[in-house]
Amino acid sequence: MSVCADVSLSKLEVLGSSIAYREAGDAEAPVVLFLHGNPTSSYIWRNILPIVAPVGHGIAPDLIGFGQSGKPEIEYSFADHVRYLDAFLEKAGITSAYIVAQDWGSGLAFHLAARRPGFVRGLAFMEFIRPMPTWDDFHPDQVETFQKFRTPEVGEEMILDNNLFIEGVLPGATVRKFTEEEMAVYRAPFITRESRRPTWKFPNELPIAGEPKDVYATMEIAHKALAESTYPKLLFVGDPGALISPAFAEEFVKGLKNASLVKLRSGLHYLQEDHPDVIGANVKEWLLEIGISASPKQVLSLQ
Repeated sequence: MSVCADVSLSKLEVLGSSIAYREAGDAEAPVVLFLHGNPTSSYIWRNILPIVAPVGHGIAPDLIGFGQSGKPEIEYSFADHVRYLDAFLEKAGITSAYIVAQDWGSGLAFHLAARRPGFVRGLAFMEFIRPMPTWDDFHPDQVETFQKFRTPEVGEEMILDNNLFIEGVLPGATVRKFTEEEMAVYRAPFITRESRRPTWKFPNELPIAGEPKDVYATMEIAHKALAESTYPKLLFVGDPGALISPAFAEEFVKGLKNASLVKLRSGLHYLQEDHPDVIGANVKEWLLEIGISASPKQVLSLQ
């Protein structure tokens, strides 16, 4: 398990700001795009990228406002993240990719696949975003906390003032204990109150009980497209999981085409931190099985 301080990442200028990214593998190989969630960064893929690198060109961007990416004066809505990710992909010349995603990274991946069916060659995902008809569909132990996150002034105090997503949610939803070095990397982008705004916005964007209306509708469309799609899919689930339980995952996979399920041992939300070796090995094997070696070069430039 890597515990060293993070490295300085390369960056691309995007929409007047910058997107940082880490990469591994042969630049001539097909792209494997890794998308993280809240409140992490591409750092969460640090122990998985090297395992997948022998078969693909791994590229893991920091979402705008996260990790080493810029922090422009935007709302950090889901729509903002869509714009910045689209711009990054265009600037990097990535025209199609295999995607590995978790949390809000999965929401971005589902939406991308719905809008651009030819982009996604395969999708591996875990602890994913979905439209939840009622709060009863959310993790019962976290309902009260996340409702407070969405309460004006209360949520701001919890997340902006007290940095609760970094200091509470992240370690609380990971089975193993983080080292101080690892926590320092995760804390680094969110030192000030204002810098934490991206971590506050995401829980307010979760599509629950029809709200917010735009994100809820977007995720409904994205999940309909996901169910109808035929590209290969690989779902990881932890036990007991957080957003996704083993029982829910089993039923969910039954409603997908060309999909398989990998059950991990004990795991909550940040499965990449608890099972990087298993996730990496399974993604690598899956990519080989679905024919990544036969794919054409998918990246034109990274400059």
